[in-house]
Amino acid sequence: MMISNGIEDEEKWLAEGIAGIQHNAFYLHRALDANNLREALKYSAQLLSELRTSKLSPHKYYELYMRAFDELRRLEMFFKDEDRHGCSIIDLYELVQHAGNVLPRLYLLCTVGSVYIKSKEAPAKDVLKDLVEMCRAVQHPIRGLFLRSYLAQVSRDKLPDIGSEYEGEGDTVMDAVEFVLQNFTEMNKLWVRMQQQGPLREKEKLEKERNELRDLVGKNLHVLSQIEGVDLEIYRDTVLPRVLEQIVNCKDELAQYYLMDCIIQVFPDEYHLQTLETLLGACPQLQPTVDLKTVLSRLMERLSNYAASSPELLPEFLQVEAFSKLSNAIGKVIEAQVDMPIVGAITLYVSLLSFTLRVHPDRLDYVDQVLGACVKILSGKAKLEDSKATKQVVALLSAPLDKYDDIVTALTLSNYPRVMDHLDAGTNKVMAMVIIRSIMKNKTFVSTSDKVEVLFELIKGLIKDLEGISTDDLDEEDFNEEQNSVACLMHILYNDDPEEMLKIICTVWKHIMTGGPKRLSFTVPPLVFSALKLVRRLQGQDGDVAGEEVPATPRKIFQLLNQIIESLSVVPSPELALRLYLQCAEAANDCDLEPVAYDFFTQAFVLYEEEIADSKAQVTAIHLIIGTLQRMNVFGVENRDTLTHKATGYSAKLLKKPDQCRAVYACSHLFWVDDQDGIKDGERVLLCLKRSLRIANAAQQMANVTRGSSGPVTLFVEILNKYLYYFEKGNPQITASVIQGLVDLIKNEMQSESATGGPASDPFFTSTLRYIQFQKQKGGAMGEKYEPIKL
Repeated sequence: MMISNGIEDEEKWLAEGIAGIQHNAFYLHRALDANNLREALKYSAQLLSELRTSKLSPHKYYELYMRAFDELRRLEMFFKDEDRHGCSIIDLYELVQHAGNVLPRLYLLCTVGSVYIKSKEAPAKDVLKDLVEMCRAVQHPIRGLFLRSYLAQVSRDKLPDIGSEYEGEGDTVMDAVEFVLQNFTEMNKLWVRMQQQGPLREKEKLEKERNELRDLVGKNLHVLSQIEGVDLEIYRDTVLPRVLEQIVNCKDELAQYYLMDCIIQVFPDEYHLQTLETLLGACPQLQPTVDLKTVLSRLMERLSNYAASSPELLPEFLQVEAFSKLSNAIGKVIEAQVDMPIVGAITLYVSLLSFTLRVHPDRLDYVDQVLGACVKILSGKAKLEDSKATKQVVALLSAPLDKYDDIVTALTLSNYPRVMDHLDAGTNKVMAMVIIRSIMKNKTFVSTSDKVEVLFELIKGLIKDLEGISTDDLDEEDFNEEQNSVACLMHILYNDDPEEMLKIICTVWKHIMTGGPKRLSFTVPPLVFSALKLVRRLQGQDGDVAGEEVPATPRKIFQLLNQIIESLSVVPSPELALRLYLQCAEAANDCDLEPVAYDFFTQAFVLYEEEIADSKAQVTAIHLIIGTLQRMNVFGVENRDTLTHKATGYSAKLLKKPDQCRAVYACSHLFWVDDQDGIKDGERVLLCLKRSLRIANAAQQMANVTRGSSGPVTLFVEILNKYLYYFEKGNPQITASVIQGLVDLIKNEMQSESATGGPASDPFFTSTLRYIQFQKQKGGAMGEKYEPIKL
């Protein structure tokens, strides 16, 4: 029985076999030393009889075979030296055929045959043909494989090849090819038969043993590839068809996979390219379980490397239509292997895409064709849930991005978004992030509204909630990162033509409106600033906004901006909307559009009144309003007065007294703009400062009532600094005596504070006094102004 029942038994049988070989080898060596041919043949036959065992696994049998092989090498040296044994090589060839058992007889015959060919007393092709035919006598799989492997080993340097010393007359290359092919065919049959030699329960063990022997069969193909005379014609007309015939007919999964891989690995790439149709034609005929995706992937990888080795090879690829042949073959394989999992099919197309991008990078139609084939496979199926298949689809979609470093190229592929549609929501978002990172890394400007449309369709997983995922289910940190990426992307959308740029902004606006309130606070600001950038470019232009085909004008863009910022009301995010309205008002001011600027200020004030309730947010908002209004120069007297009145009114109504005080003295800047044409209303400045002083006083008294001390004098010092500012700017209402009075007031407040155990000094006040002293000492006109102030 071929399969052993235990490792220990097998070790014992191996030890017995080795002992038998060593015993007979001892007598063989004696016979060789004595030049005794008869004894040498007797003991070598007995030694080789140990190889007749059926009890060993291939691994153990190999150990035994190598012991015998070493002795046969020694015996071959003896046969070569006719002087030692006195027998002609032809007689010796006859003599060894009298050995009793067939296996020892054939090993001896191969050994003598090797010497016979070397002696050149008979044509190499005749001896080889004789040997390969006679080896058919051994049909036991393991014994037959090792015997034929021995024949291949001793004959590989004696084939009648071109340029070989054994080249005879006539077409001897074909004889060499015929010998190797015949040996290969018989070895493959023996190898496949091993699978049927044991019970089904030991199938796994048999497969493992067969795997150990595969190289014995594969070596024949390697020998074929090394024959000098095997040119493209012989390979195409004889070698490949015969090898493929054997592979297809053996109907064995392991043999078909291994031998197809061997063909791809051992023969030159040039031959593969020229015989692509024949090689690929065999693929659909193989067993449905053969892992053809690996075989074809390796073939495409080799062809890609071949194409990359020299640009001059490209016409060859085009001439043989390599792409269409590979594409058709993959389609037929997928049809033939009905049980092929979807990951296998996608993997094949990933390999085809890699091949296309390396060999035909300029053929975008090929790339789109591959993507289209994937869409065909994926259509009619539910969203991908197999993680391996998903990974392959991501690889498929990432390949064009990596190759072209340019998302614009990918955007021209009509099937790209259709493949993305088959990803589940989570992976769709991952792929969208890959696309955005690629754009940011390569700083690719997307410059038409059509391309932006396609791009936003690709990244829709980040723009809106896809089926099965809601914004509520997302991790906050991940969500923020995704939306920030979309925000960054908006700054890469650019066109020099204002018309096209406006179309881009409208396209983006259309998409982000579908994203729900949670996303708007991330996506609206960059869109607003993108539109404001366009406004700055168009500054000074204006036009009527009637009709559809009007040119892009600031007025038209401001109308759009109004709608965009209004959308934040659903978030709601009044503080953000207020900031954006003020930015727009400033831009409208620069464009000299008073009604538009006034409208934006109105919107900001409405938000302040109706939406912003938090006291801290109100403080921030009123300072932003004051700061923006102070920089506006577009307003006429009436509009400016209205807005200024509103700002000062809201300042005085803030909840906390210190906040009121600071907002009111900030309003003083609305009446004194230090520009050439700026407003300089000294009286109203003084009114604001006096009002802030009253509020500061009230704050001090309130602190006195509630805490028993009047608290720090910081507010007074801040107001003093404002007085000094306007004093230096030349406001006639702010005189040295007013400043003197304020300094004395602060000193009195501090004395009463220290009397009740409070801090004796205020660093801010000390610095302010030091500044006044410095200005006094500086001399000149400013020194004279400060001179009357007594510290």
